[in-house]
Amino acid sequence: MRRIEKQYGGLRPLRVQTLEVGAGTSTLLLGFDRPAAETFINLITGATLPDAGEVVSLGQPTREIADGTEWLAFVERFGIVSDRVVLLDAMTFAQNLAIAFDLELDPVPPHITSRVVPLAAEVGIDGSTLDTRVAEAPPLQQARLRLARALALDPEVLVLEHPTASLSAEDVKRYADVVNQVCARRKLTVVCLTADERFAEHTNGRLLVWQPATGELRERSRRKFWPFF
Repeated sequence: MRRIEKQYGGLRPLRVQTLEVGAGTSTLLLGFDRPAAETFINLITGATLPDAGEVVSLGQPTREIADGTEWLAFVERFGIVSDRVVLLDAMTFAQNLAIAFDLELDPVPPHITSRVVPLAAEVGIDGSTLDTRVAEAPPLQQARLRLARALALDPEVLVLEHPTASLSAEDVKRYADVVNQVCARRKLTVVCLTADERFAEHTNGRLLVWQPATGELRERSRRKFWPFF
C-alpha cells in the first residue's frame, strides 16, 4: 500500500502511507477500529479501490482487476476471519464447514465430511463436537470455527479482523497458539488487525501501530508489552 487515502464515513479518510508485507510473513496492525479495519480489508482484497494511492496485492495492482469474474478468483486467494462472515447458529459445526464446499448440508455428504473432519482438527475442533450447533458452542470454539472457515479453500493470505473481541484472556492465549501453529504449518502470509494487545503479544510476527491522522505505521518492540500471561 502506497500513499493510500479512502473516504469511508469516519472523521477523516483512511490513510496508509506505506505498508509492505512479504510473502510468508506475519504482520499485526494495532490501532484500526472496526470500520477502519473493514475498509482496509476491502482495499487489500480489491473489493473497493482507494481514492488516492496504489494497492498491490498478490503481485497485482487492484485497479487492474478487470471484472467481477476476475475479482472472484482473486478474492478466493484470501482467507478472512471476521465476525462479518456469518455463522449459521442453528446449524452444526460440520454444516458450517461443509458450506464452504457444497450446499448439500442435511446430511453432509461423506465426500464432504472427509474434508471437514481434518479441517476442524487442524484448528483444534474435536471430531466428536462437529454435531454441536454453533449457538450452543462457547466463544473459543466459535472462534476456531471462523478460522477453519477461512482456511477451507487453501488461501495464500490469512486476514484476521479483530478475531478475539469475544474471548477471555485465557482463551486469547489458546487461540493465538492455534493461529501460530496453523500459519507456520501452511506457510501463510498473515495480516491481522486487532486492538487486543494480549493477542498481539502472543502472536508471531512484526507489530505496527497505525497513526490515523497521518497514515504512518510505526514498528513496535515486543519488549514494550506487559507480561499478560
